[in-house]
Parts: sequence; structure tokens; C-alpha cells
Amino acid sequence: MKNTKKLYMTIAGLIGLAVILIGTYFYTGRTNSQQAKAIPKVGVLQLMSHPALDQINKGIDDTLKKNGYIDGKTVHIEFQNAQGDQSNLRTISKKFVQDNVDVAVGIATPAVQSLMNATKTTPIILGGISNPVGSGLIKSEKRPGGNVTGVAGTSPLKDQLTLMEQVIPNLKTIGIIYTSDDSPAASQVQEMKNLAQKDGIDVKISTISGINDLQQVATDLSNKVQTIYVPTDNTVASGMKLLSSIAAKKNIAVFPGATTMVKDGGLATNGISQYELGVKTGEHVVRVLQGKENTATTPVTNVNKGHIMLNEKMAKKLHIKFPNYLIQKAKKDGQIIK
Repeated sequence: MKNTKKLYMTIAGLIGLAVILIGTYFYTGRTNSQQAKAIPKVGVLQLMSHPALDQINKGIDDTLKKNGYIDGKTVHIEFQNAQGDQSNLRTISKKFVQDNVDVAVGIATPAVQSLMNATKTTPIILGGISNPVGSGLIKSEKRPGGNVTGVAGTSPLKDQLTLMEQVIPNLKTIGIIYTSDDSPAASQVQEMKNLAQKDGIDVKISTISGINDLQQVATDLSNKVQTIYVPTDNTVASGMKLLSSIAAKKNIAVFPGATTMVKDGGLATNGISQYELGVKTGEHVVRVLQGKENTATTPVTNVNKGHIMLNEKMAKKLHIKFPNYLIQKAKKDGQIIK
């Protein structure tokens, strides 16, 4: 009996050991399988909330989905909005590095600058940045160098000026509002000023240091000009509804640099599509994830094709009639807001 009992105990022990070994084998195999299937991480840092930047982010998301990168399944997208706060930008950028994101996207120049300060190795994609070379983000658009490449958005300013001259008869005075520390906006302002002066148009420039200045500055400028131009300036874009309403009280039209700003009260634009900027940005992200893009040597994609967008609702309010040929252009390759 004792021998039989010992035999049973031995067999039970062997069975228990086998169960443990088999369990360990499958657990290890499952863990290795999970590691092999670890999905990539994409960090998206947006400066603040407003329609122009939101459209860039939407373009990125749609392009990732189109290429099989579904958030939570085949990719983990960590989207963060800094709400225009510099300390938030720094904190989020550091978190992306700690989280070992495979690629980081900066939507707006300050977001890219913050990411660059946080890492020199993680690939950083420009999310539709105006004048990235002038802002010191890259060495050149053809060969960026370092860990940054992506998409630049260049407004077709000559076409924009032509549009203003077509809509506003006998245009002699243009007002421009932009944020004083926004260097990409400043370069657009200088170029627009040069173009306008060549056409014999006087340009009056006003700056704001923050959104709280916009009401007073817009009110003062509306008393001095025939129309107002706004570059692709994130701070002014966030207050576009306020600006357009103030200008409208003086029967002054606002021509913004981005199509999304027309939806917020601008009269018209021949501007670049923020959504298209996002799509092109997403394409860079996809290539990085696929191992097909080296940021140091991949040229920046420059989006500079203008799309005419007309706001008929605002035109009626300002007693302005768009020329028929502009309406036809907008119908063909743009949009009409009614």
C-alpha cells in the first residue's frame, strides 16, 4: 500500500510539473507573440483648438485609417491638445519621449519646436507648417537634416491679392492683423505688403500679442482701411468670428489665409486647404511607420495650391456681389458657403 501510495504521489507530482511546464510554455509563447505584434505608437501634439488645426488633425487620422492604421487595433494614436499653453507643450513633448512613440507630429510651429527640444532621435513630422526653414525647424526643404521633415503650407499670396482686387472695386487700402511673435505669419505679412505696394495699394499693419488684444485692434483698424487680410495665424484664427463681426459693423470684409477661416466669417479666400495639409502629413507618418522614410533626407512636401472659397452669407451682409467667374471657379475647385 505504501508503495502504491508513493507511486500515486510520484505520478501526481509529475503531472503537476508537466502542467506547470506546459503553462509556462504557452504563457511565454503568448508573451512573445504579443511582443511581436506590438502596435506602433504615434504622438500628435496640437497647439490649440480651432477649425484650421482641427482639420489638419482630421486629415492625418483619415490618411492613417486609409492605409490600415486603425487606432487601438493596428496603431496607438496619442493625441494631445496643449490649449495654447507653453508649459503644456513641454510636458506633453516629454511624455511622448517617455512613452517611446515611434513618430511624433507637431501641428503648428510651437508644437514642433517643443518636440524638437524634447528629442533629437524620434522622427518628428511637420503638420502643415508655414515657412519651416525661416522658423529654424529645418535646414532646407529639399534636405531637412536631423529628425524633422513633413509638410509646409505656403499660401498663394499673389492669388490672394488678386482675389481681393477682384471682389473689392478700386482697392487702395488693405489692413493686416497678425500676432507679433508668430514668425511664419510675419513672413506672409511682409510678402503681402510687398505685393500690394507694387499694385499701388497702401498697407496698414496691426499686431496683437494675444487674443485679448483682438477686439480693440480690429476696431481701430476697421476705421482706417477698405478691407482686412489675415495670414495663417493660429491666434487670430481662434478669434476669427470676433474679428469678422467687428469688421462687418464697419462694412469691412475680411480675407483670411485659410479656407476654414472663411467658415468663421471671412468673406473669401484663395487659400490652401488645411485638410489637404493633414492628408499630406499623414502620408509622411505612414512612410515612417513602414520604414520607408528617413527624416534627414526626405524632402518636405509643400502644399501651395489655392482653393477659392466664397461666403455668400457674409457677402449679402456686406452688400457685396461676387463676379460670376469667381463663383464658377469656386464651384469647380473650391466651395461656396450659403
